[in-house]
Amino acid sequence: MPDIPFGFSLPGAQPPDPSDPQQMQQFMAQLQQMFAAPGSGPVNWDLARQVAASQLSASGDPAVNMLERHQVEEALRLADLWLDPVCALPSGIHKSVAWNRNEWIYNTLDVWKKLCEPIAGRMVGAMGDLVPEEARAQLGPMQSMVATLGGALFGGQLGQAFGQLAAEVLSAGDIGLPLGPAGTAALVPSNIKAYGSGLELPEDQVRLYVALREAAHQRLFGHVPWLRAHVLSAVETYASGITVNREAIEEAMSRVDPSDPESMQAMALEGIFTPEDTPQQKAGLARLETALALVEGWVGHIVDAAAGDRLPSVAALGEAFRRRRAAGGPAEQTFAALVGLELRPRRLREAGALWAAVTEHRGIPGRDALWDHPDLLPTNDDFADPDGFARSRTDWDISELEGLEDGPTED
Repeated sequence: MPDIPFGFSLPGAQPPDPSDPQQMQQFMAQLQQMFAAPGSGPVNWDLARQVAASQLSASGDPAVNMLERHQVEEALRLADLWLDPVCALPSGIHKSVAWNRNEWIYNTLDVWKKLCEPIAGRMVGAMGDLVPEEARAQLGPMQSMVATLGGALFGGQLGQAFGQLAAEVLSAGDIGLPLGPAGTAALVPSNIKAYGSGLELPEDQVRLYVALREAAHQRLFGHVPWLRAHVLSAVETYASGITVNREAIEEAMSRVDPSDPESMQAMALEGIFTPEDTPQQKAGLARLETALALVEGWVGHIVDAAAGDRLPSVAALGEAFRRRRAAGGPAEQTFAALVGLELRPRRLREAGALWAAVTEHRGIPGRDALWDHPDLLPTNDDFADPDGFARSRTDWDISELEGLEDGPTED
């Protein structure tokens, strides 16, 4: 069993130069602050924010100017107008904002805390278990430093993942989860500009398409009361079945050299978390993938219907977004490796075909009425036969479910 090292550099930061007194003084002050901070959970979120901000500062985080704010507000206003004829749910936007990358992190962090802390807690517990039982009594109060070390490790690497995500996301609802404040539609102009440049499409068309997707997300999560809890619960339920690979933690810790601060920075947490191979975990994964696919499939379907002939590049934009969501960007892949959880729908095209079939058979009001209750929604098996599902639901009515409790159901 390796010794638990306590000398390390702050994760995600450049190690100090021992010959520079000012750098060493700043480093020691940060280290003292980190260990003096009262423990409020298994993740050092202050450190996560600092690392993310430092990463964004190095890569660039352009400020949002007045013109961009106006363009975002106008795009969201026009998007809501275009969605009205193709959606039975009214606007869910109470506030339209343009965020820079740091603002995206700040405004979504509360939801990330709910999703990440249970997993981090298991990692910190596993690190404590690495200390031999006979040595724990001798450590006494020092044992709490193991938890602090674990919180710093996880916080530092989460900060790196958030910094990468913030440089890629296009809006508050870009990855399919209700991350931002309810009723707040937000776009990230600098990322939209970079994404549109990569597609070689006009920036105003890309911005309007992103605004349509954001406005659609706001309608869905704003007017389906149970949906936010349902999606987040699906993520949390799946995450609860993720286990900690203690051998991977032990092997990673053994590579840390207390005399070499850079060894802590190089320590990677990827591969430490693995899903349990149980029927319950497989069912949880299916429930999560179905929930994400249904949300994203509905959004893509009504956005393409709303854009129609109005947006010249709608076909190219729709295909680009489907590929982007199906593959996940580099930051999403980093996050998946870090916590063992992928946040992308695997059956996006099937979900889009299913919503198209329901619209054809039931019309717009009938399609959107399926969101009245979770038990009305398609299941994973219904993806294989969208027309069959659409026809089987033509006579359904929400009154048939009056005896059921409103809210998410277990598979």
